[in-house]
Amino acid sequence: MSKDPQKNPTPRQDPRGPADGDLVGGTVAGRPGAETAGGGTVSGGGRPAGTAGPTEDPMRVTRSGVMWTATVLALVLLVLLIIFIAQNTNTVPLQYFGLQGNVQLGLALFVAAVGGGIVVAIAGAARIIQLRAIARKGKAKPKAPKKR
Repeated sequence: MSKDPQKNPTPRQDPRGPADGDLVGGTVAGRPGAETAGGGTVSGGGRPAGTAGPTEDPMRVTRSGVMWTATVLALVLLVLLIIFIAQNTNTVPLQYFGLQGNVQLGLALFVAAVGGGIVVAIAGAARIIQLRAIARKGKAKPKAPKKR
């Protein structure tokens, strides 16, 4: 009996398939001989023994899916923000570094929140720049051991 790859193709395992410890078919993947909810056993590939086919999850998370979800959440938050500003139209006196004036309460709180976000973004950017500089120094020159 000849082994022709065209007649008996071996199923390819997806490198993005279930990792050890993932729940597949009612049992934990990566544990040979573990039983599934259907009564089969799980092979190292994460599927019941004796079944062929790709192990790729049809509901895999993609960048475009994450971007779409983030866009929807941002739009929902924007609508809630518009409702907040529209409901808080009372004017309040505001003093800032000697400047005085009357501003709508909703707008004043919105500006304060944006200002706080900017402060947090600046602090985060400074930390990222610091970590990248440290990483560059580590890659540029490996330290030679000291001679004694």
